[in-house]
Amino acid sequence: ENQTAVTEFVFVGFSSLGELQGLLFTMVLLMYMVSLTGNVVITSVIATNPALHTPMYFFLTNLSLLEIFYTTAIVPKMLASLVSENRRISPWGCATQMYFFTLFGIAECSLLASMAYDRYVAICHPLRYPLVMSKGACTQLAVASWTVGILVGIGQTSYVFSLSYCGPNRINHFFCDIPPLLTLACGDTSLNVLAVYLVALFFITTPFALILASYLCILTTVLRMPSAEGRRKAFSTCSSHLIVVLLFYGSGSVTYLRPKSSYSMESDKLLALFYTVVTSMLNPIVYSLRNKEVKEALRRTL
Repeated sequence: ENQTAVTEFVFVGFSSLGELQGLLFTMVLLMYMVSLTGNVVITSVIATNPALHTPMYFFLTNLSLLEIFYTTAIVPKMLASLVSENRRISPWGCATQMYFFTLFGIAECSLLASMAYDRYVAICHPLRYPLVMSKGACTQLAVASWTVGILVGIGQTSYVFSLSYCGPNRINHFFCDIPPLLTLACGDTSLNVLAVYLVALFFITTPFALILASYLCILTTVLRMPSAEGRRKAFSTCSSHLIVVLLFYGSGSVTYLRPKSSYSMESDKLLALFYTVVTSMLNPIVYSLRNKEVKEALRRTL
């Protein structure tokens, strides 16, 4: 009864870096601008070129939109915290940021699995591709990805903010992530920690397993190709995709699935930079701007 409810949170961010925060601000700002520019260009080029209105580019458009929203939910507030003494955020603002981060993160996990399945059907079952990946099927996969993100975002955010916060209000992170907030909650949070772990286990490992299975089948098919040039191009594309997927899923898995005994917020903040900024910058380059069809369409558009 003598405790007071928290009325605002304060980000610790990268305050331990001291003067190096200016350098980090410049690097993150550049990566954010590259990510935004690349994803906006890809979305515009695909939308204005009928030749690119195929299932693969439909999923790429959704991925680009997700990346724009995903990074914008996190990076602007982070940049402001790096150059300003005002690192405060209201509980409602924190809940909103957490909701959108969870929504877009979970939706991206699901969408990457859908994209891997699309490539699996295209390479391993090319004759059935138009039937399996029809316009209706693609729309259903995309809607399912967004819907899962919305539902998980609502559930996780509501669960975390149903707790009472009456003690310390300093979030040892640069955005409102679930694990650091749970450490500030009053009372027993063991059930909340377990719920976060189970959700992460299912929505990170299941899509990742589907992606690996898809690319394993693709690899088997590619090895049977008679053309050495065809094999080289397929390997180049698949390896680039897998590197980005491993960066995104790997950093997320280490953050949310490792044992609590090895929990370290400093390493988590560095890992979070990968799945919030670095992979968002690499996705336009790897998935589209290295693609001959997209480059030709970009030249026509320009």
